Amino acid sequence: MFKTILALPRTVWLIGLISLVNDSASEMLYPLMPLYLASVLMAGPKALGVIEGIAEATSSIFKLVSGVIVDRTKKSKPWIVLGYTLAGIGRPLIAIANSWLWVLAIRFTDRMGKGLRSSPRDALLAESVNENQRGVTYGLHRSMDNAGAVIGPLLAAMFLSLGVPLKEIFLWAIVPAVITIGLALCIQEPHRESLPIASKFSWSMEGMPSQFKRYLLVAGIFALGNSSDMFLLLRAREIGVPQAQIPLLWAGISLITTVFGTPLSALSDTFGRKRFILIAWIAFAFFYIAMGLPGISIYEVCGLFVLYGLFKAATEGVEKALVADMAPKGLAGTAFGWFNLITGLVLFPASFIFGWIYESIAPMYAFLFSGSCALLACILMATWVFRVEAQQDPVG
Repeated sequence: MFKTILALPRTVWLIGLISLVNDSASEMLYPLMPLYLASVLMAGPKALGVIEGIAEATSSIFKLVSGVIVDRTKKSKPWIVLGYTLAGIGRPLIAIANSWLWVLAIRFTDRMGKGLRSSPRDALLAESVNENQRGVTYGLHRSMDNAGAVIGPLLAAMFLSLGVPLKEIFLWAIVPAVITIGLALCIQEPHRESLPIASKFSWSMEGMPSQFKRYLLVAGIFALGNSSDMFLLLRAREIGVPQAQIPLLWAGISLITTVFGTPLSALSDTFGRKRFILIAWIAFAFFYIAMGLPGISIYEVCGLFVLYGLFKAATEGVEKALVADMAPKGLAGTAFGWFNLITGLVLFPASFIFGWIYESIAPMYAFLFSGSCALLACILMATWVFRVEAQQDPVG
């Protein structure tokens, strides 16, 4: 497997390195955002909720926009460079914001950049490798991205321990921004077959196979139970995990995803993506149902968080590889756009429903709701998504 990973094209490694550097900057600042809003701008949780809600919705919408555009223009690099440039410019500007509305505008720009680059980047990865290398390719990319999620918080902790003011930490984000943009400019477009270019932009799923449309619906049902990970940390704190160890618990998940993301995703190239996702979704359902049980111990929580890290490692790359497998030629960007849009937009009602049940009824029922959504998605995935092509299904 190591030979396969090392033999991946330069573009795959370059995009992975870009994600690592960019995510290091993003995850260095993200945990500091609530503290900065509260202590510097005197804004509360409601302002944070408005900022993050609008930011994530913006990202999801622009993922579809960029996916359709890249299929129409047959050019990925300009949108990838633009996306990382917007994010790189926006983050340091938070240091000079004098109100939470300015932070909202900056986060809007940052997430717009994420939306503009995500689908073109995913489509470019699909075009850069053979079909039997997509699992290991997306797995490597997600592993390098998650490595940034480990490095970023450690950098933030180092700056804080050295007494660096919050504003200066945000300004330091300009360094990885420059590196990221420079690396993005080095991306080379792969050779593309001469495919007819559509005469107009199409924002529909016309031309997509029926199994892809069914998969999107099932992925949306699963995402409805996949609420914000902040609830997991809240539950761990309530169970008794010391506050000082909560960040370490989260860093541990990112570390597990980094280490196991590539090898687990590579297995899907031979084992089959459908079966792989089914097993991972069942593990997710078990994790959520177990987390809601009364009387659970701290040690059991730690074991369950290891399972959750393995779930993320086994799905983040494989789900994207499955989308690439089902996308018709010339429509990979649009396929990734729709996948990112649906799974992204559902996160808002998912967190709202989970939070309402958690606070108004009981945590156990909130976790049971998420586990039930995952089990329903598993049943539909196994019996409905690939029912027509079951005999010739190359990905199942």
